[in-house]
Amino acid sequence: MSDPTPDTSPRPDLAVLVVDDERSMREFLGVMLRKDGHLVEVASTGEDALARLKAGERFKLVMTDLKMPGIGGLDVLEAVKRDQPACQVIVMTAYATAETALSAIKLGAYDYITKPFKLDQARAAVNRALEKFLLLSENLYLRDALDHRQGMGELIGRSPAMQRVFQMIARVAPTRTTVLIHGESGTGKELVARAIHTHSAHAEGPFLPINCGAIPENLIESELFGHRKGAFTGAMADKEGLFVAAGQGTVFLDEIGELPPSVQVKLLRVLQERKVRPVGESRELPVHCRIVAATNRDLRDEVRQGRFREDLYYRLSVIPIEVPPLRERSSDVQLLLEHFLQRYATEIGNPIEGIDAPALRILTTYDYPGNVRELQNIMERAVTLETGSLVSTESLPYHLQEENFSRVAREIEVPEAGVDLEKLVEELERNLITRALERAGGVKTEAARLLNISFRALRYRLDKYGLNDD
Repeated sequence: MSDPTPDTSPRPDLAVLVVDDERSMREFLGVMLRKDGHLVEVASTGEDALARLKAGERFKLVMTDLKMPGIGGLDVLEAVKRDQPACQVIVMTAYATAETALSAIKLGAYDYITKPFKLDQARAAVNRALEKFLLLSENLYLRDALDHRQGMGELIGRSPAMQRVFQMIARVAPTRTTVLIHGESGTGKELVARAIHTHSAHAEGPFLPINCGAIPENLIESELFGHRKGAFTGAMADKEGLFVAAGQGTVFLDEIGELPPSVQVKLLRVLQERKVRPVGESRELPVHCRIVAATNRDLRDEVRQGRFREDLYYRLSVIPIEVPPLRERSSDVQLLLEHFLQRYATEIGNPIEGIDAPALRILTTYDYPGNVRELQNIMERAVTLETGSLVSTESLPYHLQEENFSRVAREIEVPEAGVDLEKLVEELERNLITRALERAGGVKTEAARLLNISFRALRYRLDKYGLNDD
């Protein structure tokens, strides 16, 4: 599945393009905008501006003079609104008339300001225009993300619960806000974190995951913060910690609830100060990465029990995302089955065409306590073992087949008129023996193995039901 990568993704780091044939005006606006924290690009002619747009450069705001030699501001405005609908345009002119102002607004300009203008007036117009840019670009991005097939990469689902997850990813990905992902084991928390990274403005940076519960306590500090040579026994060389190594990318702290208390204190400082001090180092290093954490624990309960710092919990959970267990989005099961069937049929080289009805009934009614990871493993096993063109019950794990038998038995109702128990049991037993013989190709020892009974017990039942060779 391809990731949705719409051109309208909200990118607060995009530049403002200033288009004016007067150098003094370009310099004035450049100083103002850079002082306010914006990236700035300049063009001295309308032709230069159109060339930049044609080359694919994207902007969040264009401030263009109306009257310039050659191509004027209205032409620039039309090109921007055609190619980058979320980008806002402010038209500037020293020759203001009601007619020109109306023309600019009709063509999609956000605002129209008259030269000479005061600094506060220009700054207010820019701030209002950028607020609209962020709102519009987020809406366009969100609509595109939700319309794209049924997911984001390996994160798949069309249920309302998963659509809410996709919506949260679309909202938080363009920001640098810390995110806490909560969900049971196997629900896809790391996939959510990767989707946030992939759809962020810093997707070109690394995505560095670490399982906080899988690394010994005496090493986790070094892994996260780094160390200097000689800082402790075995520190034979300098080591760069993940927070520095990630640069502008993302550090994913999986199972954050397993973090030792001593490391929790240092992580809190990283989140508060955006600085890190490697073990054995006297100076602090700046931290530029985004931090995304995940847990299958209830961290609020961990705080109440005194096992997790309350201040760290609130720092981590600025934006919480809840990943639902598979049993709460059963409408996604068949979609996931089809996805993993196609994936493993290709990877393993076994051209399975689908799933037969009995196996599909088992797979779509199972609760999946291991969530999506368990479903994935089941399908990998089934595609590996299946010898026919369709996944059958025989290639499913035995516990699923037993679960199916138990479910069928539980669903049998006793009618008001009663039931002949012995006859019902005999019919079920006879049917299972017949199917086992068919599956075993008539080999009785194999049929006995499939039924988990001895050969002598099978022979007795064959005689009892008249299923012997004669």
